[in-house]
Amino acid sequence: MITDISQLDPNGTYTYADYLKWQLDEHVELIRGKILAMSPAPKRMHQSASGNLSYTIRHYFDGETCQVYDAPFDVRLPVQNKKKPEQIYTVVQPDICVICDLTKLDDDGCLGAPDWIIEITSPRTAKYDFDEKFHLYEQAGVREYWIVQPKEKAVNVYVLEGEEFALVDIYESGEIPCRIFPELIVPHERIFR
Repeated sequence: MITDISQLDPNGTYTYADYLKWQLDEHVELIRGKILAMSPAPKRMHQSASGNLSYTIRHYFDGETCQVYDAPFDVRLPVQNKKKPEQIYTVVQPDICVICDLTKLDDDGCLGAPDWIIEITSPRTAKYDFDEKFHLYEQAGVREYWIVQPKEKAVNVYVLEGEEFALVDIYESGEIPCRIFPELIVPHERIFR
């Protein structure tokens, strides 16, 4: 049984089947079979932005079909419809995700792309949020992706157009509309109180 991340080969390739056997204290993600250790406890500004956003989004979807989940919540992104644990090489834990196709939900989390993912950057994860995860979410078919930057008090909003994300805007104030749920508008100041 794997109980410490040091027991894993940092150059190894792992699947969701491996991931399920680990009993780690640290939160980790699998990105194309490679281990990504998550930051220790997030900073206060990260937690505040996450809580404020989650509250606003949950309030909007109260009584609706779509479900809202906060990290840690496993999102498995299979390639080419390979859905068995030993065939899945990518497992992420977005800060917030919204899933409207409830058939994607099971006891282990979400199998397939959520409709909307929000990542809140930290110094350790910003590069992954803007690069690696950006491309993963784009390829998986996530319809809308927000990258929230607490230090800069900015929100980058991307929507999937065809097979690629297009930058809608970088919001540093005002109202932030969700493109795939047009009636949901998030005031910038509500995120960064």
